[in-house]
Amino acid sequence: MSMFTTLNRHAIQRTLVLMGAALLSACGLSPNLPAAPATASTQDYSYIIGPGDNLNIIVWRNPELSMSVPVRPDGKFSTPLIDELVAQGKNPVEIARDIEKLLGKYVRDPVVTVVVTGFVGPYDQQIRVVGEAAKPQVLAYKQKMTVLDVMIAVGGLTDFAAGNDATILRTGDSNKQYGVRLKDLVKRGDISANVEMKPGDILIIPQSFF
Repeated sequence: MSMFTTLNRHAIQRTLVLMGAALLSACGLSPNLPAAPATASTQDYSYIIGPGDNLNIIVWRNPELSMSVPVRPDGKFSTPLIDELVAQGKNPVEIARDIEKLLGKYVRDPVVTVVVTGFVGPYDQQIRVVGEAAKPQVLAYKQKMTVLDVMIAVGGLTDFAAGNDATILRTGDSNKQYGVRLKDLVKRGDISANVEMKPGDILIIPQSFF
């Protein structure tokens, strides 16, 4: 066998090895990620207000001061007696106490309740779904929300999804990554593959190459 033929054979073998490694990497088979924890929510979770939320402000015994106001893109809101107040990053109770302090200049001992509607939440608390979902989108986080809830909201997987190679990027936990078995959950009804989400999670669904 000539040296030229031997070199060609080695070159072909090396190319096949590189192609195989690339396919394995593309299909999400390497590296292996730990499975996402089944439970992730915390008992002390409190909804955080963000731009786009709507606040129903109720001032006891002062109906003329009670109103519904939107939180602007800059995270603030205004009322006739309050020029600007930051709402983003606070919970409804904190906002109510802030309003009471400001209204105290005009009303004696105001008692305020704040109810949030049209939930959006701040960006760092939202759930993002990217890749091979039927309708990739951003969702407001809800306590005890699971990956199944998320998949129902985005309309399931596309025909090209590598569902069992999906990952959760947990931004609220130093960007740790976990594997999730979406195909088993959505296509086969395997509830053992269902796991809870955390605020700020990014669900990444890769494309299948087979």
